[in-house]
Amino acid sequence: MNARLALLSTVAPGVAESEVFRLALQHAVGELGALGGMIHLRGPMSALRLVSTAGLPPALTRSWEIVGQEGPLAPALALREGNGVWVPLSPAGAADSPDAAWPGTGLAALPLYSGNRGTGALSVLMDAPGEPGPDHWEFLRAVVSWTEDRMGQAPPPTGPVRPAQQPEHNGERLRQALKEVSVGSWDWNIRTGELIWDEAALELYGTLPQDYTGKVENWMRCVHPDDLPPTLAAADRAIRTGGVFEAEYRVRKLDGTWGWTQARARPTYDEQGEPHRMIGVGWDSNEPRSARDALSRALRHMSDGFLAMDDDWRITFANLEAERTLGFSEEELFGRLLWDLPAAEQVPGLEIRCRQAAAAEKSVSFDVRLPNGRLCHLRLVPGPDGRTIYFTDVTEKRRLEEERRSAERAATERAARIGELTAALAKATTSVDVVDAVARGVLPPFEASGLVVQTVEGDRLHTVGSVGYPDDVLAVLDGRERTQSSPLWDAILAGTPLFLSTPHEFSAHYPELADLPARAGKQSWALLPLTASGHTFGICAVTFDHPRRLTDEERTLLTATSALVAQALERARLFDAEHTRSRELQRSLLPRDLPDLPACSAAARYLPAGQGMDVGGDWYDIIPLSGGQVALVVGDVMGHGLPEAATMGRLRTAVHTLADLELPPDEIMSHLNDIVGAMGEESYVTCLYALYDSTTRVCSIARAGHPPPALLHPDGTVVFPPLAADPPLGAAEPPFETTEVRVPEGSLLALYTDGLVESSRREMDEGMAALAEVLRTAHADGTVTDLELLCERITSTLLPAGQQTADDAALLLARMHALPDSRIASWPLPKDPRAAGQARALIRKQLTAWDLEDLTPTTELLASELVGNVIRHARGPMRLRLLHGAALICEVFDGSLTMPRIRRATETDEGGRGLQLITALSQRWGTRYTPTGKCIWTEQTLQTAPDAVRDEPREAAPDALERMFLGLPGLGEDFDGDLDALAFGDQD
Repeated sequence: MNARLALLSTVAPGVAESEVFRLALQHAVGELGALGGMIHLRGPMSALRLVSTAGLPPALTRSWEIVGQEGPLAPALALREGNGVWVPLSPAGAADSPDAAWPGTGLAALPLYSGNRGTGALSVLMDAPGEPGPDHWEFLRAVVSWTEDRMGQAPPPTGPVRPAQQPEHNGERLRQALKEVSVGSWDWNIRTGELIWDEAALELYGTLPQDYTGKVENWMRCVHPDDLPPTLAAADRAIRTGGVFEAEYRVRKLDGTWGWTQARARPTYDEQGEPHRMIGVGWDSNEPRSARDALSRALRHMSDGFLAMDDDWRITFANLEAERTLGFSEEELFGRLLWDLPAAEQVPGLEIRCRQAAAAEKSVSFDVRLPNGRLCHLRLVPGPDGRTIYFTDVTEKRRLEEERRSAERAATERAARIGELTAALAKATTSVDVVDAVARGVLPPFEASGLVVQTVEGDRLHTVGSVGYPDDVLAVLDGRERTQSSPLWDAILAGTPLFLSTPHEFSAHYPELADLPARAGKQSWALLPLTASGHTFGICAVTFDHPRRLTDEERTLLTATSALVAQALERARLFDAEHTRSRELQRSLLPRDLPDLPACSAAARYLPAGQGMDVGGDWYDIIPLSGGQVALVVGDVMGHGLPEAATMGRLRTAVHTLADLELPPDEIMSHLNDIVGAMGEESYVTCLYALYDSTTRVCSIARAGHPPPALLHPDGTVVFPPLAADPPLGAAEPPFETTEVRVPEGSLLALYTDGLVESSRREMDEGMAALAEVLRTAHADGTVTDLELLCERITSTLLPAGQQTADDAALLLARMHALPDSRIASWPLPKDPRAAGQARALIRKQLTAWDLEDLTPTTELLASELVGNVIRHARGPMRLRLLHGAALICEVFDGSLTMPRIRRATETDEGGRGLQLITALSQRWGTRYTPTGKCIWTEQTLQTAPDAVRDEPREAAPDALERMFLGLPGLGEDFDGDLDALAFGDQD
């Protein structure tokens, strides 16, 4: 830092201001590691004028050539506040601000003073780490102090230095004369900015009277941007020196063209010597000039830099582009040796190459890198009267050439990627597969960061899949209606791709969604409608996190890609629809909820086969039966597809029907075998049917080709009961064998299909061992108490996530509960008319012990009818049993196989109303076969009995029944005779 300041102190006083500015900026940028710098000086019309730059290309600084002193930009802020300021740049810059395309982190600016008057500002464009530290601010202040000192010692511009009062040209005669020769006059108040034009001036400067505001900004807007800085510099010089203002510049005419004008004026000053007004004239200078003047102007304003030199390499002419590139005005360049220019000094080998070309009297062209980082193509042309150098800024051209070469390489890579995409889409089965294929095959080649694929569902858009979008943005896009403004809907309705290259372009088309690009982090969009079979059914949006204007080739390629995606997605949607219908059919055939039964608590899982497999025929079921019994069923229809799922549904219905008949497991298996064999489709079904009796703690199991269940005992041991290995249903020959297994209270029974324990990588024995290990571990750590959690643990262990399975898997866990002996009462009864009275006495005593006196009258009536029927129509031995569980069950056993059936009795029939009576008094009733005969049972809820029965004494129960039965079909005036037949007359 001290070395740079010491170096600056060696600069001798009296150097030109432009050299002072150049040195100050170069050392400020170098010391701070900045990207570049600028110096603005206060000019007329409340504006700051850019006078010097370092490291910044003209494309970026053009919008900074005139800066309003009251504006928000860094130079103006520094000048107003009189101190250093730090102005951060946004990541992309504001779209309507001069720093919109600027790199870097921010601008640091310090004011420049001449005495007590602020004259300008020095600014540096910082890169990481951002705002200068205290040491850097101190260095900048030292550089500014040196600059102010050298500016005060710089030689003044040439021209008169004596201010003079000039008479105002306001005579009517003079104005008329000027109007006749098309010379416009103007009067400018330097202090207020007020500008007065006459009619000729309005016409000269291409301004309509209604557009004229009377401010100097009118004139600034009509001057060509390239001519405005030097014209303002000439006006500022005339005001400071009291000289004549003369300038030639282009202005925009009413027809939109540019025309050359000349202006001449002098400033006037007040009594204190301060500038007050400038009065002048302007006229059209577009008339034909001499060939020399035309050539000079063409060279002066040509887009390439141009230098003319004599034989000694001293500069004799420089155009505007050369001045801008080299950082000096034409007056400062005139007469200087080419090699003494700072830019030439920093280009290695320039002098040697130029002298060699001049010696050979041949033109030579080569690229040179300027100190500001720009790349110039230089062409030296030797001549008899000297040398000329043309130089063109080819930074952008070379960049475009490199981009073109890169684009060609990228196109080759994209073609390969598109081939891979085509192959991936051909293999895609589901909509998710299609989205994944597009994400892998489209986003990387185009350097895209986001993807949204949506389909039309009615009048709304439904998101099929996405990549690179947050959930809140997807919530806005998903379900968007046709009537809501949206680029997605516009592309779909038009049926043609829509490309939006910048957020500004997006917000201009969709102002109500202007915040969406920022929320999504996207700045350009390619919206590709998906059309198949002449129907547009969706949209594929490829998005970028930076502004991106796609080339015609890229747009064509994306459009062609969208056709491939549309065909694949349409195919996948058909597959998804069929697959969804199959899954829904399968889910509808499985039990929605497992019943909560006193005999067992259960949980289940069904896991479909892996992707690409059709629906299967695995099922499970829990069927509550009478007498505290419950049936557990699990089965597997071989194969996959809708026929197998339909077969599963038919068999599940058949099992329910057969179980409701209270048939033993082996008979149920025989009937199922007949059903499967009658299908005639070579169907094979494995099945396991387990009947658990909570009163005896015995589980009767029959199976047909199915894996045995796992039984977890309360002590943690796991066994697989040895069951007879009968063939699958459809291939078996009855009878089936039933095995009875003792199940201690609290034991866990696990039923499953082979898909859970068997796979291509694991034998069934290994899978069963793994299942047993999980059960033992769960018992040891206590998680066995939560059946839902245990289901998840078993399936995640035996079927890890992401592992593709070739078969469905069903799992049914049931914890078995026994009915305590204290809740069971059983008595043998004699087969004589006194049995009904004995039954009533036993019931009264037992229900009193169970605190169920409210159910005594009804239970007595039910038992009397059941016992009476046995005495009249069946044979012994006879037994009465009461079960006190979730409901009160009354059972009467006998040795007959004849099943009672309910029938409609006519008014003249003396019997036939007993079962109607049972139906009226019980919640439900039924019969079942036993090894020695049958059982007739009734079930009552444990709720309080109706008041009409509860409040009457027991002896009045027949009267209550009479009132209850008066509304039954077939009962009339002679009901008392029927009631006597129920053995109520048999007293204890």
